[in-house]
Amino acid sequence: MADLLVRGVDEALVRKLKERAAAHGRSAEAEHREILASALKRPRRRSFAEVLASMPDVGIDADFARIEDEEKLRPCT
Repeated sequence: MADLLVRGVDEALVRKLKERAAAHGRSAEAEHREILASALKRPRRRSFAEVLASMPDVGIDADFARIEDEEKLRPCT
């Protein structure tokens, strides 16, 4: 596993890191690793088909007809 050294960190940030670590019952180093991991993890990219499938059903195609096509939508009487 690699090591990471961060220099020139503001004392106020270090204090907040230590406070956050204590609140989570971890060392400052473990908290730092958790913050980095959560910030850099990327969610799995969904396929186009998955995105389309997740869209709610909002009506029928006729609900989205163009205004100039409205005559075609009127029922014949």
